[in-house]
Amino acid sequence: MHNVFALIQSNLRRQGEQIVLTIPKGPKLSGIDLDSQSAILAAVLHDLGVEPGDRVSVQIEKGQMNVVLYLAVLRSGAVYLPLNSAYTNTEIEYFLTDAEPKLHVCSIDRAGHAERLKNRLVGLEVLTLDGESGTLFDLFVAAKLAKNSLEAISPRAADDLASIIYTSGTTGKPKGAMITHNNLISNAAMLTEAWAYSIDDTLLHALPLFHVHGLFVALNLALINGGRVIMLPKFDLDAVLSVIRDVTIMMGVPTYYTRLLADPRFNKDIGGHMRLFISGSAPLLVETSDEFFDRIGQRILERYGMTETGMSCSNPLRGERRAGSVGPPLPGVEVRIVGEDETKLPKGEIGSLEVKGDHVFKGYWKLPERTAAEFNDEWFVTGDMAVLSEDGYISIVGREKDLIISGGLNIYPKEIEDVLNDQEGVVESAVVGVPHSDFGEGIVAVLVGEGALDTGALEVVCREKLAGFKVPRRWIQLEVLPRNTMGKVQKNLLRDEYADSFS
Repeated sequence: MHNVFALIQSNLRRQGEQIVLTIPKGPKLSGIDLDSQSAILAAVLHDLGVEPGDRVSVQIEKGQMNVVLYLAVLRSGAVYLPLNSAYTNTEIEYFLTDAEPKLHVCSIDRAGHAERLKNRLVGLEVLTLDGESGTLFDLFVAAKLAKNSLEAISPRAADDLASIIYTSGTTGKPKGAMITHNNLISNAAMLTEAWAYSIDDTLLHALPLFHVHGLFVALNLALINGGRVIMLPKFDLDAVLSVIRDVTIMMGVPTYYTRLLADPRFNKDIGGHMRLFISGSAPLLVETSDEFFDRIGQRILERYGMTETGMSCSNPLRGERRAGSVGPPLPGVEVRIVGEDETKLPKGEIGSLEVKGDHVFKGYWKLPERTAAEFNDEWFVTGDMAVLSEDGYISIVGREKDLIISGGLNIYPKEIEDVLNDQEGVVESAVVGVPHSDFGEGIVAVLVGEGALDTGALEVVCREKLAGFKVPRRWIQLEVLPRNTMGKVQKNLLRDEYADSFS
């Protein structure tokens, strides 16, 4: 059987009555609890008509039932579609229209809009889940009282979908990356070997569960290895410091580490026992890496991945963790650097990074032409510019695309530009990411207007139409945008000009 839940279940049962999932000031669930509760919720999904291969979209707050629902979806053979809780109604409408889920689970305050979509989207069922409340939770409780559970695990082939995660694309519209059971299983095996992850580890989980980092790299890896998880609803400095003595591994985005370093309470006495600090989703500044080493006595392990591939590279567990590098490729991953003519470049030369392996996704949902365009034969074109050192370390030096990564979240500028360009008085716009000491990159909107623009009003519009993390933090108005001889806006010049916007 290739269902990734089968691997998770074997280790949940291995833990038995031992606590596997702890929510501080909340519930504690043993391995048996997670196994049995996911079986109960899988029975609910079955009764609702959810069949293997059906999509189940989820826009809820992080918590115990979020984990149980994820496991139940895998167990039933359905396809888990996590959605950022900050997405607006407009964005959700696009995802549900495109993915055509059988069931959409949302928080209670989102139910009104979801119900209106239900009337338009044929076959869509809508249920709510807010912690231990909502219509789905009521069904869960009723099934539990009736002792109704689906013990069987739905058989899945290696190439069957386990999840679809939407990622930004060159058109500005997000694309659904199709993640298979084999993708998840193989990537977990790679990381287990690279990081020596085991049943003895306890993970501090402060990442969101709608993102590859928090869902697959962190949660999956822990559960597949039978490890324990202390789960925080979000990154909160006081909460992290209150539990860090009880964990062995922390995964986070660079912002988490800059905030820890800004607090004098975080020192070697409180963090020196940790086996591993891991950073990803955005570049880790060399200065942050060095300061962390000076403070704690160990260097943060930086790794590299993306929605379409999971993890591809990692600095070593033992050996040099090189600041400014994402390390060598993981076991089972092949990488190459190619030039503009798509021929392999020698070590030391900058080119386009391509990867190959069982961890690479199946393709983009409903977009076969886009999928084909992103592959060079069997090699996936990451869109990142990189260089390979003589001793096999990869360093990411830039991006071919204009993707912005802020606080570990991917933001494609065109989606923001489309909103801005639609506003009265805006002639054109260019959105760029520039260095930000806390978020990695901050968003700058550069505008050309028919007259003086009311940027406050533009910000209000953006907040209505876009998730908060996509709203520009600085606004610039120019008479014209810089362009090359082909008429293309030179965003590199804008990034250079406004590089100090958040310093």
